[in-house]
Amino acid sequence: MALDPDRPGGRDPDGAERAGPGNAAAERADGPDLLPWAVEALAALDRATLALREEAPPESRAVAHRIINAVRAETRLGALLLLDDPAHDLRIAESAAAKILRQAVDSVPGARAASCRLIPTQGDDTLHTVALTIAAALDRPLPERIEEVRRAVFQAAHRVLGIAVATVDLTVDAALEPTRLPDRAPHASSAS
Repeated sequence: MALDPDRPGGRDPDGAERAGPGNAAAERADGPDLLPWAVEALAALDRATLALREEAPPESRAVAHRIINAVRAETRLGALLLLDDPAHDLRIAESAAAKILRQAVDSVPGARAASCRLIPTQGDDTLHTVALTIAAALDRPLPERIEEVRRAVFQAAHRVLGIAVATVDLTVDAALEPTRLPDRAPHASSAS
């Protein structure tokens, strides 16, 4: 029987058994010579593992890590924001408040929210600045649409959430296709 000490466990290409842990016939044939071979194989495995850990991750892996980190950031609750209540003891998670304010933006025809942050103002933890990034259709003047979005955000913050908002900072970073109303069918006139 041909034993190949360079091939741990299994068979040689020609089908003969080879030496390795768990091969009782090979262990009896090799006896104590098997131990140095196993130690050297494990040392080689350790060196290869350390070398792989020191290599820079491939580009696709780096992209996957950035995506995972973005998803994790989106699912976190964020800061707990003080509501504008007299006792100042009610709070809401930033992520929950941002969701409501993004919905307020989306309720404005021709506007879609991309991101929303709420930041307490300096010196007053109950007063907030809302920073929104939106996409807007350009079928009407942009300043009009931005003011409509601002009003919707102020209203949702005050009436729905009970958060005091000092300012709404808007950044438009994309253009949407204009929304179109469905064509109306002509009314048939009835002859009497």
